[in-house]
Amino acid sequence: MNQIATLATELRRRQVTDVVTDLLSRSAHSSDASLYRVPPLLVARPRSAEDVAVAVELCAHHEVPLTARGAGTSVAGNAVGPGLVLDFSRHMRKVLRVDAESRTAVVQPGVVQAELQQAVAPYGLRFGPDPSTHTRCTIGGMIGNNACGSRTLGYGRTSDNVAGLKAVAGNGTALDLPSPLGAPAPGAAAELTALHGLVNANLATIRTEFGRFGRQVSGYALEHLLPERRFDVTRLLAGSEGTLAVLTEATVKLVTDPAHRVLVVLGYDDIATAGDAAPALLKHQPTACEGIDARIVDVVRTRRGPDAVPPLPRGSAWLFAEVAGDDETEVLDRARQLAAASQDALVITDPARAAALWRIREDGAGLAGRSPAGRPAHGGWEDAAVPPAMLGRYLRDFEALLGEYNVTGLPYGHFGDGCLHIRIDWPLEEPKGPQQFRGFLEAAATLVAGYGGSLSGEHGDGRARGELLPLMYSTAAIDLFGQVKAIFDPDDVLNPGVLVRPRPIDADLRIPAAHPVRGNLALAYRHDGGDFGQSVHRCTGVGKCRADNTGSGGVMCPSYLATREEKDSTRGRARVLQEMINGSLVSGGWRAPEVHQALDLCLSCKGCASDCPTGIDMAAYKSEVLHQSYRRRLRPAAHYSLGRLPLWARLAGLMPRVANALLRVPGLRSLALAAAGVDQRRNLPAFAPQTFRDWFEQTRDDRPAKGRPVLLFVDTFTDYFTPEVGRATVAVLEAAGYRPQIIERRQCCALTWISTGQLDAAKKILGRTVTELAEATEAGVPIVGMEPSCTAVLRSDALELLDETVAAPVGERTRTLAELLAQTPGWQTPSFEGAAVVAQPHCHHHAVMGWDHDARLLREAGAQVHRLGGCCGLAGNFGVEKGHYEVSVAVAEHQLLPALREAEPETAILADGFSCRTQIADLSPRRGVHLAQLLAERLPESQK
Repeated sequence: MNQIATLATELRRRQVTDVVTDLLSRSAHSSDASLYRVPPLLVARPRSAEDVAVAVELCAHHEVPLTARGAGTSVAGNAVGPGLVLDFSRHMRKVLRVDAESRTAVVQPGVVQAELQQAVAPYGLRFGPDPSTHTRCTIGGMIGNNACGSRTLGYGRTSDNVAGLKAVAGNGTALDLPSPLGAPAPGAAAELTALHGLVNANLATIRTEFGRFGRQVSGYALEHLLPERRFDVTRLLAGSEGTLAVLTEATVKLVTDPAHRVLVVLGYDDIATAGDAAPALLKHQPTACEGIDARIVDVVRTRRGPDAVPPLPRGSAWLFAEVAGDDETEVLDRARQLAAASQDALVITDPARAAALWRIREDGAGLAGRSPAGRPAHGGWEDAAVPPAMLGRYLRDFEALLGEYNVTGLPYGHFGDGCLHIRIDWPLEEPKGPQQFRGFLEAAATLVAGYGGSLSGEHGDGRARGELLPLMYSTAAIDLFGQVKAIFDPDDVLNPGVLVRPRPIDADLRIPAAHPVRGNLALAYRHDGGDFGQSVHRCTGVGKCRADNTGSGGVMCPSYLATREEKDSTRGRARVLQEMINGSLVSGGWRAPEVHQALDLCLSCKGCASDCPTGIDMAAYKSEVLHQSYRRRLRPAAHYSLGRLPLWARLAGLMPRVANALLRVPGLRSLALAAAGVDQRRNLPAFAPQTFRDWFEQTRDDRPAKGRPVLLFVDTFTDYFTPEVGRATVAVLEAAGYRPQIIERRQCCALTWISTGQLDAAKKILGRTVTELAEATEAGVPIVGMEPSCTAVLRSDALELLDETVAAPVGERTRTLAELLAQTPGWQTPSFEGAAVVAQPHCHHHAVMGWDHDARLLREAGAQVHRLGGCCGLAGNFGVEKGHYEVSVAVAEHQLLPALREAEPETAILADGFSCRTQIADLSPRRGVHLAQLLAERLPESQK
């Protein structure tokens, strides 16, 4: 029995039941949000402190390294390891107690920061530290890294907000530590007595080298062990990166949320000038003081459109300073004083506008994943800090260092704390890339040490900076780290290679292990130089796909929200694809079972294409994998049935009543569903007795001959299943002064071929369609798509499958109905005063076109719009296929089905997507309507 099987068997025998050893799970945990790739031997998801103690004991016995992991959002490589990875995010995620009187909460390590906030909000309390990853990072991970976040000025670091810890040391000792501990009493644990003696013997080193400024995070925080700090071992463990003990429970401090928050945005000529200005703002006691460079704002505008960034003061860099308090007058007065510190500033009191700006900051790590030069940008030197008074000078020297190494990045950070974030475009894929990476890090560490700074200001040292600590600390201090480690973890079981006896900074790098994948690809990957490998490596591991983004209208990642499995997150899938490319852990290439297992529950919703700040597109990768795997091979049954639905619809459309009757015959229906690879619990939508195109031709002479021309793109779903949507669209367009037209021949966008990876056929079908649309709209006639997923193909997928010079003009002319109406002079939306609308935007609508025009149209007409986030769960062919029904329903239960149950009978259910309306009809007694139907119902009689 090999080492993996032996340890897994013993863990299970000792009742640690959730242990996985498969290549898929190991691949999904092979990296975190860092540059480093360290595949584990196995992964365990503990359910209790007892499970943790058993894991530590057995790893020590078998000499297997153990790494604790929360959400895996570590940027320094301290959440990956070569042995057993303990993933706390699966089971140990409970808030055990909240004590409003003492303002504390007792939590398990896997609790997500945002979920803790939700639990304590009813008491009028919050947990102070709020990293940009607060929607998915765990409290255990925050303690391990001593996370800070934007509001450290107001609430301090995580170590300032921990009242006590329970943990298991590397030698197996159970620790139960209050904060502060005080000098160990007689009979105290031997580890604490030994540590106390070590501190007393090294007071001079600790007092002169540690705790010099607020963001000195690198190394062990030995200053907390000084007598004047009352020997606070809890605060030592916070920031020890899982190298001394494994956390099992924490008591955290809570604070009251201020009644008023105001954001002040100040403009400056450049980022270094903003750094110069930041220290002077601190006298106004801001809770946050963040620096943002114009280059990162430009990325947001490019990716999400000009409206994604609210108006900013003049400048090429900005400080976002937040003031907060319970007295509104006092808060506004401080805000105005802050604003006076810049020649151009804005005081923002509107929470929605402030949230839009803060979102840029929160997505910084992902948005910065491409440098100003358009190259992949990486972490590794992403959070160095200097005393705030030195920040401007440091920024200028750092900019010069970037130029010396011919690399670039997008700077931002916690300027009030002196902390700079940046991802840098080292050419790691080139033969000399790792050597340049090492040279830069050594030079940067020397620079920051010269300013009295810290190699890490909040992320920890991990694998990225541990080797560089001697450039910042004396030999005596480095020796102290080793002695502290020996007290708690003498056999180096916990997170070896981190902090003490660190791995080389250029070892275990993920990017150099990959290779370009450019040959015989079906998609263009035009933003990644035609390289599938570079596109997959867009995933930096920030883990936003593990967050519940639906509350703000987001979609990503519905399968993860349904299963809570890392393999079902966008990041987990990206990691498996990366392992497929390097070929060491996942062999077998495109047809590897692990690859297909990882992609099986991907709904191809495209949510990640818009919601992930790195711009990853897992739907495209799934199409490519299916194309490469099944090209010229026998395919799954669903590829022939659902994947070629337009062909079967065209045949059924010749005799729709006969087709409907046959599909209602019980035995025949079951056989047809089985042969088609469709779940028997699904209801089949009926074919319409008359297609939309037939109706359009029959009624052509009855419609106005005048009006601005507009071309309707008639998709399969509207044509054969729901022609009433097309009729309503015609009515609305005519009421808006348009003359709808359709192309002469039936054409298809090839959506179903794309989603099932039949990309050779898709290119031919879509090519014919785009060519005819281009000819029909040469004069600049707009194209209106009625089915969102088909409209998205013309706007997005066509550019990847076809010649961009042909596809781009068609995409630019293609509009949704709401987009066209928003651009129509004189159009007045019918009144919706007093009307309530529950809206389920189609995922592709959200991801490619955006749903803001639709929301604005309805709200300006007086409707009360409840926009749902997330996916409906059907997602085209996904929810219909065998093996997907349970996940499809679970996805629908996240937002859609509860909203339908709560909606009043008179509330309109808006769902433009055919699959969304099908899911609604299949799983509820309600019926969804298209925007065109909603508008057509309210047109004046004279316009109907």
